[in-house]
Amino acid sequence: MRQWLLNGHPRGRGLVADDFKLVTRDIPAPGPGEMLLKTQYLGFDPAQKGWMENVADYVAPMAIGDVMRGSGVFEVVESNGGKHPVGTMLAGSLGWSEYAVSTGEGLNVAEPGLPATAMLSILGTTGVTAWCGLFKVGQPIAGDTVVVSGAAGATGSIVGQLAKIAGCRVIGIAGGADKCAWLTANAGYDHAIDYKAGPIKQQLKELTPDGIDVIYDNVGGKILNDMLSFIATGARVTICGGISRYETGTMPAGPENYFNLVFRRATMRGFIVLDWASEFPIIRKRMVKMINEGKLTYQEDIQHGFENAPDTLQRLFSGANRGKQLLKL
Repeated sequence: MRQWLLNGHPRGRGLVADDFKLVTRDIPAPGPGEMLLKTQYLGFDPAQKGWMENVADYVAPMAIGDVMRGSGVFEVVESNGGKHPVGTMLAGSLGWSEYAVSTGEGLNVAEPGLPATAMLSILGTTGVTAWCGLFKVGQPIAGDTVVVSGAAGATGSIVGQLAKIAGCRVIGIAGGADKCAWLTANAGYDHAIDYKAGPIKQQLKELTPDGIDVIYDNVGGKILNDMLSFIATGARVTICGGISRYETGTMPAGPENYFNLVFRRATMRGFIVLDWASEFPIIRKRMVKMINEGKLTYQEDIQHGFENAPDTLQRLFSGANRGKQLLKL
């Protein structure tokens, strides 16, 4: 079997091919109570670069030679008295490996009636991050104006739909006319702003005459600064991600408009979704109901070939992906 190992810490720069090393090893045999799992799909998130840099202190540091950390969907192909029978589809984080041995601890059975890949996208960390960041931190009220940066990404596209279900007016910021068209035609956004078409500040001003009640930020940098210019009194600013910093590996400059938080008596809060891990099962149950009722849709960008895992991760930082970035082995 093949595995991708960490071969470099990409601090202060973008990812390069030498940050990863492809090795071949023997397929392990499951011990008593264990299962042999075959990886069917890998899932990709911008946070993985932070893990490689050892910047994110909410997860254990990664050492050179470690199997690259990441999520996946796995099929049980052999069981030695394990928790699940052969043929069961599981999802969780076992790293970039074609096969793995596991007791099943920390893995979830794929939701019946939905593609197994949903466990990596709308029902995975992506979906629960959208839910918790919006409802736990943003706390939208019907009639609020919600602005989402990185709106066409895997998390942002779900945030906007959840905000619409909550009765809000939703504006998305994304890169490219096609992404913006998808937001309004498929994801239910009321308006979409293409940051690649020019400065967004004037468009934000025109679209938010009464101010922004909830910001859900996935980008940071200048876009966050522009959004802070138009917050309403009592606004809630949710800091989820900072895609703008990942290419440099350094923290973005603090927003110049942060003092609007004082003028508008607003709050700005970051979060780590794992803080609500005990609630994930009920959140997934609610989201499954919304999907089955046709209230929630999601988009998956599926690349192919285990050898292409590093290039697939890189797609997140060039904006090439459409929705949740996946790789089919």
